[in-house]
Amino acid sequence: MTGIRLTAPAPGWAIDADVVVVGSGVAGLTAALRCAAAGLSTVVVTKARLDDGSTRWAQGGIAAALGEGDTPGQHLDDTLVAGAGLCDEEAVRTLVTEGPDAVRRLIATGARFDTDPASGEIELTREGGHHRRRIAHAGGDATGAEISRALVDAVRDQGLRTIENALVLDLLTDADGRTAGITLHVMGEGQHDGVGAVHAPTVVLATGGMGQVFSATTNPAVSTGDGVALALRAGAEVSDLEFVQFHPTVLFLGADSEGQQPLVSEAVRGEGAYLVDAAGTRFMVGQHELAELAPRDIVAKGIMRRMREQGTEHMYLDARHFGAEMWEQRFPTILAACRSHGIDPVTEPIPVAPAAHYASGGVRTDLHGRTTVPGLYACGEVACTGVHGANRLASNSLLEGLVFAERIAADIAFRADARAGAAREADGDTAPLLAPEQRHEVQRIMTHGAGVIRTAASLDDAADALEALSLHAAHDADGPKAAEPGVESWEATNLLLVSRVLVAAARERAETRGCHWREDHADRDDTDWRRHITVRLTPDRRLVVRRTAGEAFPPVTPNAPREPQP
Repeated sequence: MTGIRLTAPAPGWAIDADVVVVGSGVAGLTAALRCAAAGLSTVVVTKARLDDGSTRWAQGGIAAALGEGDTPGQHLDDTLVAGAGLCDEEAVRTLVTEGPDAVRRLIATGARFDTDPASGEIELTREGGHHRRRIAHAGGDATGAEISRALVDAVRDQGLRTIENALVLDLLTDADGRTAGITLHVMGEGQHDGVGAVHAPTVVLATGGMGQVFSATTNPAVSTGDGVALALRAGAEVSDLEFVQFHPTVLFLGADSEGQQPLVSEAVRGEGAYLVDAAGTRFMVGQHELAELAPRDIVAKGIMRRMREQGTEHMYLDARHFGAEMWEQRFPTILAACRSHGIDPVTEPIPVAPAAHYASGGVRTDLHGRTTVPGLYACGEVACTGVHGANRLASNSLLEGLVFAERIAADIAFRADARAGAAREADGDTAPLLAPEQRHEVQRIMTHGAGVIRTAASLDDAADALEALSLHAAHDADGPKAAEPGVESWEATNLLLVSRVLVAAARERAETRGCHWREDHADRDDTDWRRHITVRLTPDRRLVVRRTAGEAFPPVTPNAPREPQP
C-alpha cells in the first residue's frame, strides 16, 4: 500500500455491504447483478446517473461468434492480429469461447438486438479487423444504449442498492492491507450527501476509461481515469497504459474543438463506406488487405499520414452511396449527429479525423479480474486483462466487460468467506490537489506530447510539464493557494496521475506497436519489446516502471487456491 489518498474531508456517513461495484456500464452492472444473484449484499456506486457511463455511447455493437460458419477460433485469430503480438492468448481464448453464451444471457436479461425480419436471427455486421460478420447491434447504431437500458432495468427490477452522482475517492483497507471498502463523495443528490464510505470486503472497479486526459475524445466527461488513479494510490499495478486507441473516424468539428466529440462508428465502414481525401482518392487501398476495414491503429495511421502529406486537418468518409433509407434505418444516431453539425452524409462526405477513444491498458488483472491488491477487482475499460494487447479489436470491449464481469462475480461468490477486518484510517500522505483550472493544461500537454504521434522529445517535454504541475501543486498544498477539495480538483488530480503514468510507459517503449506510434522508432521490435510495461506508485509518489520478461504477465495471485468455474 502507498498510503496516499486524495485530500478530502473525513467520511460523514457509512453503509455496509458484501460487495461494492464502482461503475454502471456493461461491466459494472453485469458484475452487480451476478453478485446479487449469488446472495451477496451488493451496492452500485456510479459517478452520474445509472445510464450515463461509456457503455451507452457504444454505437457499433458487441462481437461474438454467433453467425453461421463463424467460430471462436476465428474470432481469436482476428483479436490476436489486432493486438500486435501483446495479447494474452489465454485471456483471448476465454473471451471468445465464453462470449457467445454471455451474449445469450444478456439477451435473456432483456437486451434486444436487431434481427432479420424474415428469419428472426440476429443481424450481424463487420467492423475493422474482423474477417467475418460477427457484430451484433441494436437500434441500428445504438447498441450501447440498448444494453445499458436492459441492465439498468434489471438492476431496478431486482432492487439493488445504488448510489448515483457519486465520485469514488480512495480504497479503504484493513490492518493487513486487504480491501475494506471505499470512500466517495455524493454530489448533492440522493439519500447521502458529501463524503462517506461503503464498508465492504470486496470492491469491483468498473469505472470506464480516461479519455479526458486529451483535449478531444469520444469519451463522456465522466471518463477522468478515477479507477486507475484509485488503484495506483492503493498500490495496484497498472499495465499497457501507453496503448491508447485513437478512433480513426471521429466527426471533425475544427482543430480547436475540445471535449467529447461525435463518433462515426466503424460499422459505417463495415457496411461499405470509403475513406477518401479531398480529391476523392481511396488512400487505404493497398495499405492493408482489408483496406478501410484494417485494424484501427492501421487506419488511424493511414489517415494521419495522408493528412501530413497533404497538409490538411482531416480526411473524409464517403457513404453517399448508402442512400437516405439506409442511413435513416441503419445509422439514425450518426445521421442525426452529423446533421446537427451541418453535415448531411446522404449528400456529402463526412469530415473525419482520429481522436482518443479507448484505453487498451489499465489496472492489471488475472483471468478472474483480481488485481495485485487483495479484495480489489477490475473489469471493463479500467482493467488490463491481456485481451486487447497493443490495440483493441473493434467491438471486443463490450464483450470483455460482459465476460469478465461474470467471471469476477463467480470468483467473489467462491471466496465469499474471505472477510476483511475493520477499515483503518490511512496513515500515509495526501496527494496535493491540482487546481480545477489546470485540467485544460493537462489535456493540452497530453494532446501535444502524447497524442497519436509521439517522439522522445515530445514525451520528454510532456513528462517535464506534468512534473512541473505536480511540483506546483505540492508547493501550494500547505499555503493559501492550495486547491480546495471538491469534485473538479479531485478529477484534475486523477487526470494528472494517470497522465504521468501514460507518459512514463510511452517513454519507455522505444518502438512502434499497435496504437503506440513512436515517430523516432518507427518499426515494431519483437526482440526487445514483445513484453509489457507495468507501473506502480510508491509512497513518496514516484513511479516505478518495469518491463515484463515476455508477452505473458507474471501471476497476479501466485498462491491463490483452486480456480472457480464461472
